[in-house]
Amino acid sequence: MNFALFGNLLGGLGLFLIGMRLMTTGLKQAAGSSLKKILGQWTRSPGRGLFSGFMITALVQSSSAVTVAVIGFVNAGLITLSQSIGVIYGSNIGTTVTGWIVAAVGFSVNLKTFALPVIALGALLRLSGQTSKRAFFGDAFAGFGLFLLGISTLQMAFKGIESSIDLSSIAAMGALSIPVFIVIGLSLTILMQSSSAAMALVLTATVSGLMDLNQGAAAVIGTNIGTTSTAALSVIGATVNAKKVATGHIIFNIVTALVALILLPVIINSILFLMDAIGLTHEPAVVLALFHTVFNSLGVIILWPFTERLVSFIERRFARKGDDKGRPRYLDSNVIGTPALALDALTLEMRRIGSLNRTIVRKGLSSNFCYAALPSDKEAQDSLIEASRSFCAKLQSRPLNEMQASQIATGLRVLQYFRTAGALSASLEKKRLKPNLEALGADADLVTVFMNSCIGVLNVAENPCSDEFCQIDNMIHDMLSAYHDLKAKLLAAGGTGDIPVPEMVEQLELFSKIRRITRQAAKGAVYLAAMTPESGVCCPTNTIKFAWNRHW
Repeated sequence: MNFALFGNLLGGLGLFLIGMRLMTTGLKQAAGSSLKKILGQWTRSPGRGLFSGFMITALVQSSSAVTVAVIGFVNAGLITLSQSIGVIYGSNIGTTVTGWIVAAVGFSVNLKTFALPVIALGALLRLSGQTSKRAFFGDAFAGFGLFLLGISTLQMAFKGIESSIDLSSIAAMGALSIPVFIVIGLSLTILMQSSSAAMALVLTATVSGLMDLNQGAAAVIGTNIGTTSTAALSVIGATVNAKKVATGHIIFNIVTALVALILLPVIINSILFLMDAIGLTHEPAVVLALFHTVFNSLGVIILWPFTERLVSFIERRFARKGDDKGRPRYLDSNVIGTPALALDALTLEMRRIGSLNRTIVRKGLSSNFCYAALPSDKEAQDSLIEASRSFCAKLQSRPLNEMQASQIATGLRVLQYFRTAGALSASLEKKRLKPNLEALGADADLVTVFMNSCIGVLNVAENPCSDEFCQIDNMIHDMLSAYHDLKAKLLAAGGTGDIPVPEMVEQLELFSKIRRITRQAAKGAVYLAAMTPESGVCCPTNTIKFAWNRHW
């Protein structure tokens, strides 16, 4: 094989991979919240989940994109693991559409003549709509053109190297050659981290005569197994729910591959018989594309009755995982590529942080910030905040629209409010300051009124969808009034000598910090509610802004 042919092979593969990536990314970005909406509405039963998984995977040409969306929904509790398995089944059938595209278009038209105008259309859409969805569709069209151009280049490369590669020695091994070609397909998928690219390579090699149908079919089985490597690698350090979904995906692909291997000659001969019956020629690319679809469909048929048992097995497998309160439950690097889903995950994690933060403050208020678990709770909160900030930094490197960028900025602001409230609580825990009720005498009830008003604000902030949340402005006003009454009494008592000045200063510091802690915790809750107005928060954003302008 000379250098030019080798270069054509690698260049064609590179064009194909770049095209697939650009097409998938463009379609995911264009779909945006629509992808989330469709999956959310069409996964309420396993059957609908299978259909939606198939349709969306066929549309965006990426089973991983659908898997990421499913992980996001399982994390959010919007769908069950059982429903997500249905989507995984469908996405595995949907990913076979790539083979049909290669078979139908890649070997029946002049690809360069067709690909270049598609790339030009994509460039025109991208340049004419930089800030609209048209730009993302432009990326998708340009990616599809590069996809076709890559296939054309691979065809030419394989025609040139057909005489240079002799696989007859492997073929002479008979049935033992099948595992070898399975390993070839598996290795191609692992190396390229794309079963679609590996599938295109196998189809092109088979059409070029480098492999016969059985060898090509074995390689296709290998590409199907290889997709499990992508799932396995993607969940390293991921959330427990991500690992559950990935485990279901891996089990499905392994079982399906075993079925395909056992029934390989039966399936191939049945396909050839059917094609003869309807008068079709034995086009290798069509045969292998049909083989890919058939054995994935067989896998669904075989596993469907055992779905609940599969779910129970996965749940038991991860039953003791994810209990660490300092470990993110929703943040998953797999969803970074889809900002709409990533922001949902970030919002869910921040709600969890907010709940932990308000727990710290409430327990602190009821124990003079001396409860035993405060340091560990604070450490867990800080760990979650740091993970959320890192997640925001990764998300900022992705293409975002103006609203998404604004949501990230608000999220970072919310995290800072929670961090400050936690830090102030920890500082009071170290100083061991307590209210001096005896020194206030008959006015000691001012402390009780102030503390109760602080707890009231925190309780209302717990549920942004409640009717009481809309009254948080008035509750904050009452809390501040109670604080100022208490402050005035302490200053008066210090001035008359009823309280020693050093103790008065300590008491003022204590209540000032409690006021600030409550303020920071409430701010975080309210800005978090404003960050996701579509979530059903009853208070409009302008009411929230009014509260802050009035009091802070």
